[in-house]
Amino acid sequence: MSIQPVADASITENALLGGRLQVHQPARGYRVAIDPVFLAAAVPIRPGETVLDVGSGVGTVALCLAARVPGADIVGMERDPRLVELARENAALNALDNLTFIEAAVGRGAPVPGNCFDHVVANPPYLQLGTVNLSPLLEKRAADVEEVDLEAWVDFCFSRLRPRGLLTVIHRADRVDSLISSLRRKGGEIIIFPLWPRAGAPARRVIVRCRKGAKSPARLLPGLVLHQEGDKFTPEAEAVLRGGAPLDFRL
Repeated sequence: MSIQPVADASITENALLGGRLQVHQPARGYRVAIDPVFLAAAVPIRPGETVLDVGSGVGTVALCLAARVPGADIVGMERDPRLVELARENAALNALDNLTFIEAAVGRGAPVPGNCFDHVVANPPYLQLGTVNLSPLLEKRAADVEEVDLEAWVDFCFSRLRPRGLLTVIHRADRVDSLISSLRRKGGEIIIFPLWPRAGAPARRVIVRCRKGAKSPARLLPGLVLHQEGDKFTPEAEAVLRGGAPLDFRL
């Protein structure tokens, strides 16, 4: 990702998907990394379907989805008004007109209709309040540390899905037990897709999909190895990060 100056020194411009997307984001605080790109790649959307991105930030997940499937209708909700404005700016910057971004937060009576989205996606805060030292940067703290717990986050996501709709979440691998416990109360057909930093190393991230109202048993897939020798991405990871390829959730 190359960083270029923009008119406002507090904002940087970054390239995603091999330069297909340009993203404006704050120079300090939470910075876009690879997680939202892989999350977008895990969502099996089709033209005409609707997607809600919960905690959309500057719109990275929504932008990647829209770039891959122009015919989808995507809504992003974000509690930080500054990030909402940047997300709208990013949609315009990339000439993507199938995106809508609203200011709303989980647990605050978000004005988002219920039981109507084909897909809900989320990259929720990874850390539990009280278990970590808080960052002095408010923006980074808000992105990294839960304001509402994971179970409440999952419940909100399910409440916005239509029956048999699909929830896709990326989270820390060491919290997969809590995530699956929350998902099991509302759905099934759970698929766990690990992201391995390198071959033989423990996974740090998992992508988990769950279908609302389903009862099928869970499946653990082989997942994807991110890095080969050194820090170079594997060809499979490059296909997602630069080529915008979807992840294959088939066994």
